[in-house]
Amino acid sequence: MDPAAEHRQQLRSLRDFLLVYNRMTELCFRHCVCNLNYRLLTGREESCLDSCAARLVRANHRLMGAYVGLVPALLQRRAAEHGTAAQLPGLPASPDPAPGPAEPSPDAPLPST
Repeated sequence: MDPAAEHRQQLRSLRDFLLVYNRMTELCFRHCVCNLNYRLLTGREESCLDSCAARLVRANHRLMGAYVGLVPALLQRRAAEHGTAAQLPGLPASPDPAPGPAEPSPDAPLPST
């Protein structure tokens, strides 16, 4: 991969990370912070934010694990549709991938708490 393409990929990855982080922050803030009259968070708000963020991070890890598991089958299917090589190097042959969760949309809401 040339350096310019690698840099674009890194920028896309950073953008995706920041979008997830910002959505998580907004969702947890709206759910947990009730009183804006104080400069510091209450113990209850802080605890709620910790558990909310932990739940969303675990959910994100599960989704990414499922996505990583589906990528080889998706690439294999695309290769078969386009009539390219019967099998891409390093990918298992899998004409009918097992049904699994659909690919998450970047605009889909994060799981609610």
